[in-house]
Amino acid sequence: MKHLQTGSFYGQTNQTTHLQGITITDTEYTLDKVDWHYHENAYFTFILAGNVIEGNKKEVYHCPAGSLLFHNWHDPHYNIKPKGFTRGFHIELQKHWFDDLKLKQDKLEGSFAVDDPDVKFLLYRIFKESKVNDELTAIAVESLLLQTLNKMQLNNVVMARQAPAWAGHLKELLADDPARKHTLTELSGLLQLHPVHLSRDFSKYFNCTMGEYIRKLRVEKSFALLADDGLSLTDIAFTCGFADQSHFLRCFRQFGGSNPSAYRKLLLRAC
Repeated sequence: MKHLQTGSFYGQTNQTTHLQGITITDTEYTLDKVDWHYHENAYFTFILAGNVIEGNKKEVYHCPAGSLLFHNWHDPHYNIKPKGFTRGFHIELQKHWFDDLKLKQDKLEGSFAVDDPDVKFLLYRIFKESKVNDELTAIAVESLLLQTLNKMQLNNVVMARQAPAWAGHLKELLADDPARKHTLTELSGLLQLHPVHLSRDFSKYFNCTMGEYIRKLRVEKSFALLADDGLSLTDIAFTCGFADQSHFLRCFRQFGGSNPSAYRKLLLRAC
């Protein structure tokens, strides 16, 4: 089984950024299949465009654009790339980076998907910083990574509370079609839960109101569509469920920390 060193990924490397204990690699997937292998470092894989299938010893992930995976070091996996252009953004974290900051890496075991939109927004900001690549990139990226890991740890705490089954079911319902105009009555009926109970307890497990969470999901979906330069911003706004382009722009700036045109230029220029 092949062991890949720091900064080494299968495919075509567009850019590699080396920071202190952190390596960021922008890669185009060019191979139809990559056999079992593992990496020297723990790392995130963020799919910016296209699709990839990744399997490990426990699970197989079908990853369209916008999918985020975390892999611990030495965790073996394989990749299959469907037809078409696929691009991934990788952030490797060397062991001494965890040690220097006295972070407990043992809480990040194996490989797993990360579906929290707030975590993904942080990853998009890291991507942006890697393209700026100036004297402030190192401190900006490290700060964003610490926010990312802290957010993931908070999510684990919420899960440890033994979230009820309805919370997981609702998460799937909303993620399956963020553009759909749900009603509280409809969702309550599907969950077999009283609307008052749902309204009262939603923020306990999602850390925001239901309206805010759905807006986050819609903005998250829009990020994945911006890689397609055949879609106008108006097309993306309607596809993601926004009433109009101005509403889309407001929400994108609120959660994405930028505007969609600027992000699209950055994404397409970096290909």
